[in-house]
Amino acid sequence: MFHDLPPALSARMRVLEAADAVDRQDGTPHLERLRQIPPDTGRFLALLAAGAPEGALIEIGTSAGYSTLWLALAARQRGGRVTTYEVLEAKAARARETFAVAGVADAVDLVVGDAREFLSTGPAIGFCFLDAEKDVYLDVWHLIVDALVPGGLLVADNVISHAEALAPFCDTVLADERVDAVVVPIGKGELVARRRV
Repeated sequence: MFHDLPPALSARMRVLEAADAVDRQDGTPHLERLRQIPPDTGRFLALLAAGAPEGALIEIGTSAGYSTLWLALAARQRGGRVTTYEVLEAKAARARETFAVAGVADAVDLVVGDAREFLSTGPAIGFCFLDAEKDVYLDVWHLIVDALVPGGLLVADNVISHAEALAPFCDTVLADERVDAVVVPIGKGELVARRRV
């Protein structure tokens, strides 16, 4: 499933990969950069999300929708949808274009706004990918851990590349007795936490 990508989706991924590479070299302001995951991390997320227990599949930090494309593949395999949250309207507009061009709009619900405002009243969560501004990670953790279904997964990006900034978050999650957690050295470092049954 994740080796034979639909042509429109694969083409859009290549466009976003090229744009991200330029962003990293041309001085694009921090908040305007795509800052997306590499392809190997995308496959990793899709595999985890496809096998996650029943419950909502969510993403916090859409950007232009690259990681959402991988999650949309998993959502389709699960017979559901992915809900993704983005605070910046300019990035949300680019993500809408991504979903339309890649042919996955039917599998994605894009919410423009701070995910923290929605998490406390949302559904039970089977899988969450967290890739937002680093200063919100701890807030999100405290809002989401009790919403994870038994066996539910949270994957947080950048825990190796931003080790110092995310140390309080990682220390909190790794010490939390409600979950089993590990840091996986793929991409920029993914913390994977699984809610204990």
